[in-house]
Amino acid sequence: MSVMLRVSNIEVVYSEVILVLQGMSLEVPEGRIVTLLGANGAGKTTTLKAISALLRSENGRITDGTIEFSGAIINRKEPENIVRDGIFQVMEGRRIFKSLTVTENLLVGAHLRRDRERINFDIDTVFNYFPRLRERHRQTAGHLSGGEQQMLAIGRALMARPKLMLLDEPSLGLASLLVREIFEIIMRINRDEGITILLVEQNANLALQVADYGYIMEGGRVVLAGDCETLRNNPDVKEFYLGHSDRGKKSFKEVKHYQRRKRWLS
Repeated sequence: MSVMLRVSNIEVVYSEVILVLQGMSLEVPEGRIVTLLGANGAGKTTTLKAISALLRSENGRITDGTIEFSGAIINRKEPENIVRDGIFQVMEGRRIFKSLTVTENLLVGAHLRRDRERINFDIDTVFNYFPRLRERHRQTAGHLSGGEQQMLAIGRALMARPKLMLLDEPSLGLASLLVREIFEIIMRINRDEGITILLVEQNANLALQVADYGYIMEGGRVVLAGDCETLRNNPDVKEFYLGHSDRGKKSFKEVKHYQRRKRWLS
C-alpha cells in the first residue's frame, strides 16, 4: 500500500513565538480515509494548513520537519501549486463565496484546471452527489442553508479534481441527520472517485465509523494511532472521545506516551 502523504516530525510556530505543532507525524495511504481527532487547540487545523501551505496568511511557518506528497517534499510550495499538485482543503466554516451563485462557486474550484472541456461534466458529477445543489444552481450561495453550503464547499473541492482532499470539521453546526447524509456522500466520493481523504472531525464516533485509520492529537503531537476498529475499542479512546466511561482522567497524557512517528499498520 503506497503512502500518498507523509508528514514527518513537523514543528509549526505562529508569530515566531507560539509553538503549536511539536514533532507532528502522520501518514495517509493512497485511496483511504484517515481521520485526525483531538480536543480544541490540539493542532488539527494547523496540521491541515501546514499541508496546504496556508500558514503564511496567519503569520505561521514550519520550522522543522518535512511534508511529502507522492514522494516529493512540498514544504516550501505556494498554495496554488499545492492545489495543482492535487491537494485541496475544505476549510472549517465552509468559506464559500456568498455573493456568487452555486454554479459560479463550482467554477471557482476549477479555475486552475486546463481541461476546460471536462468542467461541465464535473459540474454534473457534483450535482449527482448533491442533488439539492442542482435544484439551486442559479441561487446565490449566501442564501443556502448551512448544510447546502457545506455541500457546495465539498463540491467546489471536487471541481479541482484533487488526489487528496483535506476536510476540516464538515459536521460543524449541522443537524445530525444532515451530518449522516454528508458523511455517506464523503464515503461515496472516496470509493467512486478514488479520492484520498484526510478528515478532521469533532464527531469522533462518526469519524471512526467512516475512516480506515485514525490519529489522536494532544498538545501538537500524536498520542495514539491505529486502525479505526482498534481505536473504537480502546478503553482510553472510549473515555476521552466517545463518552463511554466516567473514570475522569484529566488528560490523555496520563495513559499514553507521546510518539514522534506512527507507521501505517497493514
